[in-house]
Formats: sequence, structure tokens, C-alpha cells
Amino acid sequence: MTVGFDIGARAKARCDLLGVAPYSEVEGQLTRRFLTPAHEAALTALSGWMLEAGMSVRRDAAANLIGRYEGEYSGEKALIIGSHIDSVRNGGRYDGPLGIMLGVDVVEALNRAGRRLPFAIEVVAFGDEEGSRFPASMSCSRAIAGTLDPSALEMKDAEGVSVAQALKAFGGDPDNIASAARKPEHVLAFLEAHIEQGPVLEAEGLALGVVTAIAAQKRLMVRIEGTAGHAGTTPMNLRKDPGPAAAEAILALERICRAGTDGLVGTVGRMTALPGAFNVIPGAIEFSMDIRAETAATRDEAVLTIGAEIHAIAAKRGLRAEVNLMQALAESPCDPSLMGLLEEALADLSLPPRRLPSGAGHDAMVMADLCPTAMLFIRCEGGISHNPAEAVTQADCALAAQAMLHFIDKLERRERA
Repeated sequence: MTVGFDIGARAKARCDLLGVAPYSEVEGQLTRRFLTPAHEAALTALSGWMLEAGMSVRRDAAANLIGRYEGEYSGEKALIIGSHIDSVRNGGRYDGPLGIMLGVDVVEALNRAGRRLPFAIEVVAFGDEEGSRFPASMSCSRAIAGTLDPSALEMKDAEGVSVAQALKAFGGDPDNIASAARKPEHVLAFLEAHIEQGPVLEAEGLALGVVTAIAAQKRLMVRIEGTAGHAGTTPMNLRKDPGPAAAEAILALERICRAGTDGLVGTVGRMTALPGAFNVIPGAIEFSMDIRAETAATRDEAVLTIGAEIHAIAAKRGLRAEVNLMQALAESPCDPSLMGLLEEALADLSLPPRRLPSGAGHDAMVMADLCPTAMLFIRCEGGISHNPAEAVTQADCALAAQAMLHFIDKLERRERA
């Protein structure tokens, strides 16, 4: 199919545009959290690009932006192409948005060619994959998949604003959140293109890869409580300081994960000392733990082990500890038949069919509760992600867009058969 514009490269350029103000909350870096003015600005720009590509555009009750390109007949079930528009704090420009922009490019290519398919295509920008504002993540894809627990709307950010309050102020409808859920019979499949966020493809000299499965993940919040006191007048042997206990807990997490199997990893990404003053022994330390593995069994064993160690560390020091589960995501295998179509699409481009798992979580793992899913990985330079140095090449983006078009061709043939 003749495309007629710089497909893929333009998707990259649009990601670059969204990497600066007003699409970021912080000047000089990319921080775009869920339900913020920066999120609104990004959706406004993206809405325009979707309309230009030939899609109708709407937002659902969960603030997902959805562009729809109708099939041969109105109301047909849809292939959903999507990823997330939010970012981590001081993150990269391509983690999430590249998959959305590639979807827009693909639809525009079909529209310019005058092609209508035996299914619709919807391009979706999920708003909350990273969980950089509220304690849990993927609330937007959960809403579409019909698996969002209404209690998630009660979670609050650091300023005490709940998801429901923020969503309502943003123009969403927390009281009617169930309306965002899609019916399985209305969805054909879900395809997510995403940077690899790791070094494997680059190390092997490959531009693209086919994802086999997404790792199981649990997010925990740990609170270790002691007694606040004066930093200068309380002798070391009389302190009940939760700080050293937290340090022990973090080292225990590192030790347990290093000794683990199935790609077990553990991360402490957030820590707060309370009340948080230079001259005050903390009364409490709160920190996050993100634990992942290729299988839920390995992940869960590690969670139990570290939980027991944290309580033992606290008890030894005369402190109190709480370990609360904030989010649990099961391992999510991709659909074998869709993986096969992606491999055939790569072969059409004379690219080897490299399969690899994803250690990072993605909206695709949530969408698997609704429909068959597939993921296309795109090489990122140095394997760097969640970092301003995140980078991709125009050539790789162009290959990804072409692979997605070939995948759609094959899906069309399968549906017409």
C-alpha cells in the first residue's frame, strides 16, 4: 500500500512535540500526570491529529481519548490500537505516546488509501498507566476492560485529591465509570506498539520484536513506625528510628530478588520520612515496593518472604510495620495467533521474528481480560527508559508503522476467510 507521507517518522516528531510545555507540568522536563492540565493539553493536540487522520473522536467517563475509524459498515467490532499518554516524573518522550501516534499514522494511511476493513479501528490514549499521581495504575484501561474496582476512585494523591474528584474536575464522570467498559463482542483484538524499555533488541541488532507475555507485578506500600525525637539530644541507643529499619528492608528486598528466578526484580521507587525535617528523628518511614517476575508464583513467594522480613526487622528494633498491597497484576501471555500474525508482518519486511517477554507492565495486560492482545516492541537506544535520555530512531518508527499495517492486512484476510 502506498502511504504518501512520512509514516512513523511523523509519529516520532509528534512525541517530541508533546515532550515540552504545555504538555508537561514541569519546564525543562517531561512530567505528565493523569488528570492534570498537561494531560488535558496533550489530549487536545491528539484529538486534532485523530480528526485529521479521518477518525471520529470522543472521551469516555474515565477520560480515555478514543478515535474511531469505521469499517465497511458502521458499528462493526473494533481492533483497538493504543497505549498511554501519561509519563513518569522526568520521563522520556516515547514510553506510551509512540504507540498512540503510530496508531494515528496507520489509520491515516488507511484513510488516504480509501481502505475500509471488515472491522473498525480505534486508537485509544489511556491516561493512567504509570501511576505517577495516584498509588495504583492502569485505571483507564481497567475501566475499558470492565475490571476497575470502584474503590480505586477513592485513592488520593499527595495533595489529598481523590481520583473521583480529579476526574470530575477534568470533565470525566466518576459516577458513571461503568459506562466506559466495552463488551467483548464489540472488540476484535488489542494491539500495543511500545518501546522495549530494555537492551535486548539493540544488543542483537534488531529493530522490532514480538512480545510473548508481560510479567506479573505487585505494588506494595510499606510503613515503619517508630518515635520522633530531637536529632541532637536523643542518644543512639535510646532511639526508635525507623530509618535504619527501612534501609535493612530495602537491602533484604535486593538480596531476595538477586537470589530469585524467573526474572524476579524488586524496586523501591518512592520513600518519605515523616515529618521530614533535618533535625528530627523520623516518626515513620513510608516507601513503595514494586516486585515483578515472569510468573505470579515466583512474585508471590518473594512478596511473602520480604513481608515477613520487614516485620521481623521492625520487631527486632521495637518498631511497628505495615505492608499493604496497592496493586496486583497477573502475568499476561499474548495471544498466540496474533503473535503469529505479527511475526508474518515482520517477515514481510525481511525482519527476523524475535520473540521476547516484557518485564515492564503495559495496558495490554489489563486489556487481556477483554480481548486477545498483541504487543510489538520497538528498539530504544541503550535500552534506556523512564529517563529523559530515552530515544528511538525515525527508521525504526517507520518499520514499526509498516509492520502494523502488514499486521492489519493479515488480520483482514483472516476475518474475511
